[in-house]
Amino acid sequence: MASATARPDLSSRQLHCVVSLARYGSFVAAAADLGLSQPALTRAIMRIEATLGVRLFTRSTRRVALTAAGREFVPVAERLIADLDIGIQNMRALGARQRGRLVIASLMSVAYGLLPEIIAAYRLRYGGVDLELREGVLSAVTEDVRSGLADFGIGDITNASAIPPTIDAEALAESGFRVVLRRDHRLAKKRALRMNDLRQEAIIAMPFGAGMRRSIDQAAASAGIAFDRTITVSQFATIFKLVQAGVGLSIVPALALSSATYDGLVSRVLEEPRLRLSLGLLRLRDRPASPAAEGFIELLRQRLGNTR
Repeated sequence: MASATARPDLSSRQLHCVVSLARYGSFVAAAADLGLSQPALTRAIMRIEATLGVRLFTRSTRRVALTAAGREFVPVAERLIADLDIGIQNMRALGARQRGRLVIASLMSVAYGLLPEIIAAYRLRYGGVDLELREGVLSAVTEDVRSGLADFGIGDITNASAIPPTIDAEALAESGFRVVLRRDHRLAKKRALRMNDLRQEAIIAMPFGAGMRRSIDQAAASAGIAFDRTITVSQFATIFKLVQAGVGLSIVPALALSSATYDGLVSRVLEEPRLRLSLGLLRLRDRPASPAAEGFIELLRQRLGNTR
């Protein structure tokens, strides 16, 4: 028998032998379960008992029973096997996250303001994944998800009717709107702005297909304002460059400003009307996320959890 101070050296195969014999109470049945011969199982149990320095089983001609030491050791063996299985599964999942291809469809505002820092963090963790970011208005995002082209989408779910029934939408965060203007603009002196303050201003806006454009136009119409001088562009970088050049102002979701570092620009809260954008994760129903996608979604939830 091994000394009490020796460190037991048991393999997962040996642990399975103990658990299976305890479960079946028969060397014949346990050996069949393990894919071993009965003599091989008998030798394995004898080696385990020698390693532990105690008898785990009593044998008779008809049955095998656990000793007091066996009853104490079997739960330990089951827990060790379960922990090892979980660890192996986690390592396999981590390995899968570090390989493959990931396609994300996103609103342009989110792609510009929120995603760069998340993508940077993702690349540090999962540098072996090829990533494609498809930017567009909500209709393009939902179509990419619906067709299966994108693993998932990030879009505005404020208007639930705009989301196809085959797509599940998970709320991630809410964002207010802000007015972006030059630091030397007369309205920059105010801490917050109302839609009526913008009545005489040139507005630089996203295309009509963008949900934020419709929300802004509807809010302006409700306030009795018709923007006569509207410049429509399709990229947020262009919006900020035009504002920087003094062409006009823009109303954008606050999330679009998280990475904007243009010199000479400031933003002010649009407090009346108080517009809200509900940002959501869009996934095709019944399509399980790939390990690579789950890794990105995890970072996305963490980042947005810090903004609430």
